[in-house]
Amino acid sequence: MSHQRDIDNIIESLKQQKDEIRLQIHLAKAEVRDELSELEKKLEELGSKADVLRKEAADTSSNVIEASKLVADEIKQGFERIRKLL
Repeated sequence: MSHQRDIDNIIESLKQQKDEIRLQIHLAKAEVRDELSELEKKLEELGSKADVLRKEAADTSSNVIEASKLVADEIKQGFERIRKLL
């Protein structure tokens, strides 16, 4: 009888672990969607700023260009984090 109880406990433990993993996957999906949404917003903003920079390239300081490169790098790193989660 104790073997049957052991087997039941093992199966129940595995089912619980499966449920926890499913929940973590669900939450990770939501987190990835949120992060992608934020990155898309940043990319749109960067694109808008790039248009302005192109029009005023002669008057643009190198600081603004460097800041844009940093934002672009941040977006790239975010995309890489998402790829690793998928």
